Amino acid sequence: MEQKHGTPIEWLMPLAFCTVFGWVVWHTPAFILDFGPENQQLAALYARLDVSPGLAPLFGGYGDIIDYGALLLSPLIFIGGVMTVRRAPMEFESWRAIDRVAVFIGRITMMLIVLLTSVMIYEVILRYVFEAPTLWANELSLWLAGFVFLLAGLYAMQQRSHIRIFLLYDAVPRWLQRVFDVVSTSLIVIFAAALIYGGYGEAFAKFMRWETFGTAFDPPIPATLKIMVLVIIALVAIQAVINLISDWNAVPVVHTAADDIDQDELERLKAAVGNEGVGELDVTRGAIQGNQSEHK
Repeated sequence: MEQKHGTPIEWLMPLAFCTVFGWVVWHTPAFILDFGPENQQLAALYARLDVSPGLAPLFGGYGDIIDYGALLLSPLIFIGGVMTVRRAPMEFESWRAIDRVAVFIGRITMMLIVLLTSVMIYEVILRYVFEAPTLWANELSLWLAGFVFLLAGLYAMQQRSHIRIFLLYDAVPRWLQRVFDVVSTSLIVIFAAALIYGGYGEAFAKFMRWETFGTAFDPPIPATLKIMVLVIIALVAIQAVINLISDWNAVPVVHTAADDIDQDELERLKAAVGNEGVGELDVTRGAIQGNQSEHK
């Protein structure tokens, strides 16, 4: 995947998806009522939630032209975002075409963080400057934070940035490392299958009745996040299998405590104290592998 990044399309696609899909999520009761059983309680809830009550519903149901337009646009924008996403220089270098899905979801997560921060700043200004706090900012922040937490897990899996302990892994030969990889991936898949099997019934019930948070703003946090947990854990399991296949023939990597050191920061330190002052302290992966090559 190309390293060219930062173009406007890479900002616009995740922002457009968040906007359109956000509309779909907020108006999901209309689709439940149109395609599911009659539910007077849900119909009353949707009458209160509907952002565009003046538009006539399509097909004699509840959803209007904006609702169905957003529903059709969401997958199109998602596919467009997957096709246009580019790897940033600091991201994992090994790519398959299917990895684009996780990376674009990562871009959506980044955009959600921007939106979450904007909501919090807006609330702080209104609360402490104008003394007019909102009724929705706190619950909206919790809702967005829940999505960020879940979506970031998939991105972390694709980037191989999840927490791992390499003490035993680095001490064994490559064939045994592959065995460890198969075992860990199998455990992830089994856990995902068990979670989906055990949680599907409750999640589906909360979704169909569009269970809300029970506050003044009353967002559908239980209805959406319960389903999202199952979707994300399934995607994480799939991504774990993809990682296993992609890394099967990868060259073994030496892991050190300095893996998280910022290389740019290290170069600035070297420039400040001189290379002589850090010669023996250079414990980066490149330095260690270079020293090992010299001693062979």
